[in-house]
Amino acid sequence: MAPAAAAAARPSLPRAPSPPRGRLAVGCSPRCATPAAGCARVLRFSSAAQPVLLRRCQQGPHRCSQTEVAAGAVDDDDEACELVSGTDLVIGEGDDSVRAYLLKAVKNNNGAGILLLSDVFGFEDSATRDFAYRVACNGYNVLVPDLFRGNPWRASLPFDDGFERWLAGQAPRRVSGDIDACTRWLVDEFTAAGVSRKLAAVGFCYGGGRLVETLARDAGGCFSAGVCFYGSRMDASLGDRIAAPVLFVCGDGDPLCPVETVRELERRARGARAAVYAGRGHGFAHRPQSLEEDGDAEDAFDAMRGWLHDHLLA
Repeated sequence: MAPAAAAAARPSLPRAPSPPRGRLAVGCSPRCATPAAGCARVLRFSSAAQPVLLRRCQQGPHRCSQTEVAAGAVDDDDEACELVSGTDLVIGEGDDSVRAYLLKAVKNNNGAGILLLSDVFGFEDSATRDFAYRVACNGYNVLVPDLFRGNPWRASLPFDDGFERWLAGQAPRRVSGDIDACTRWLVDEFTAAGVSRKLAAVGFCYGGGRLVETLARDAGGCFSAGVCFYGSRMDASLGDRIAAPVLFVCGDGDPLCPVETVRELERRARGARAAVYAGRGHGFAHRPQSLEEDGDAEDAFDAMRGWLHDHLLA
């Protein structure tokens, strides 16, 4: 249904042409564009780039499947999406280090960056990885951090007895610090690339709740847009502090993301918009469970794609 409202070497982003004299190359505020003291010295990268992946578009708009091809192989098929390269990273050192992976569009890279915050199943979950690849396939550079330091929630664990205990082990200060470190890493890369105002955040479920907190802390310093998919445990009072325009996507049958909270955030946050899907529950956009949900997932992906284009590229 339609919504009721609409590596061995340091990986780097594509370099933009030098800006004209007298113009600032980076759009972030000085407090954010300047990495924390010593930040550039503590970045390290754990492995070389993974095999290049070729995304092939199937029937229907933007429906892609993942096919591994030999590194360097190129297919001129008109139905091929972007070639996407993947690199494992470690940002920081010692107890402060954060694992992540960076996906970069090889062809037609638009120079924009996305910080993607996962649900409770973590950054290595196949649904999260597939979604991240698909976003990169549309020309973006996507950084996906390990929010749980190697300890994501597992569906095999007993929910009633274990989930709240597991969640209590994910210290909010540590999680927010890791997200901020990854933001600084992206800003550092964009500073070197000479890219202006081209950074957005996307979050699902747990990551959607953290997206609201992240954008409230940022207050328009670094992020130009956000897309929040059915964020859980969102604090609507933070909406007044969010400067970047956010698209809130949810279903009206989702107990983890009440529509009332989404509407309050839409009212409070500047430039926000809510897309509420009738009859949909939690996770439909990146974990569709039926053909009907798959149709709405496609619609939500297109809405996200348009939102990012309008606020990052237009």
